[in-house]
Amino acid sequence: MLPALSGTFGNPSSVHGAGRAARALVDAARDRLALVLGARPREIVFTGGGSEADNLALRGGTRGLRERGRHLVVSSVEHEAVLETARDLQREGWELTVLPVDGSGRVRPRDLESALREDTALVSVMTANNEVGTIQPVRELAEIAHRAGAVFHTDATQALGKLRLDVGQLGVDMLTVSAHKVYGPKGVGALFVRHGVGLDPIITGGGQERARRSGTENVPGIVGLGLAAELAEAEREPEMARQRALAEELGRRIRERVPDAVATGALGEQRLANFCTFAFPGAEGELLLLRLDRVGVCASSGSACSSGSLAPSHVLLAMGLSPQLAGGHLRLTLGRSTTEEEVERAADLVAGELGQLRSSSAGASLAAIPS
Repeated sequence: MLPALSGTFGNPSSVHGAGRAARALVDAARDRLALVLGARPREIVFTGGGSEADNLALRGGTRGLRERGRHLVVSSVEHEAVLETARDLQREGWELTVLPVDGSGRVRPRDLESALREDTALVSVMTANNEVGTIQPVRELAEIAHRAGAVFHTDATQALGKLRLDVGQLGVDMLTVSAHKVYGPKGVGALFVRHGVGLDPIITGGGQERARRSGTENVPGIVGLGLAAELAEAEREPEMARQRALAEELGRRIRERVPDAVATGALGEQRLANFCTFAFPGAEGELLLLRLDRVGVCASSGSACSSGSLAPSHVLLAMGLSPQLAGGHLRLTLGRSTTEEEVERAADLVAGELGQLRSSSAGASLAAIPS
């Protein structure tokens, strides 16, 4: 990214030498990302992040498909960038069907078949969940949507660098990725749009990105996304095997120390390798997070994008957890720098802080009982 930050200051849309140099950096990043996704470079649209890419897919996709119909289908465990956008489209007159999920957070293909109609224009189901790591049967769902004549979008933000994302093998029409999920810069993402799929821009003005997303390109960010995606894909298989072993060890140690811990999400190969998630009966998740942060454990109760919310996660409720149990949820995810020693220490700290939290809560409850 350094050349784009320190010397290549031209506007990629300009025809002079400085502009052409910046354009060359953008084009090289587009080639890199396209190769990772098994796409053609012209099918890549750079955006300001995963949420913008999701908005472009749903808002731009439904506008481009308005002659097909006005029915939209999404799953109940989507990221808010998809769910809230779908609800906004519903307020604008689109009919919306929200698919249920099973106890692991997976969409049942038969439920999608039942939901599809002659006027279904677009289906959006994420590749892997950002709160529990559950992987969806995307290829099967896309085939079902296509048989009904609908376009299929998947938010693969959480899956980049963890799963093989070949858009041809997946059979999807649009796919969202974000740079920061693979150690790239924050504030840049991309949407794969299969050639021939109707898509209206939601940001207009300059006609950049083949008139699908106007605005001067974030050249350093785009360069970072392209290289980060390439590096993550190159390291994916050995790194995911290493992280899966560590995540399984972390889960084993927590279950050993906290016997009533409830594992959430899918198990084994139906779950992203780096996820370890539990719900702890009787625990207050926000308090547990604060205690863990104080001792150096970075965790969350659900989506990092909604960490300021005290409401139970919509993902966990859709999976059938009670509001009380969902309120005691803990998401631990591993990364490239995670070591076996850190896993051992994290398990000890989770169990220790949870025990102290439960003891203090029990003491407070006893103190509240009149003598």
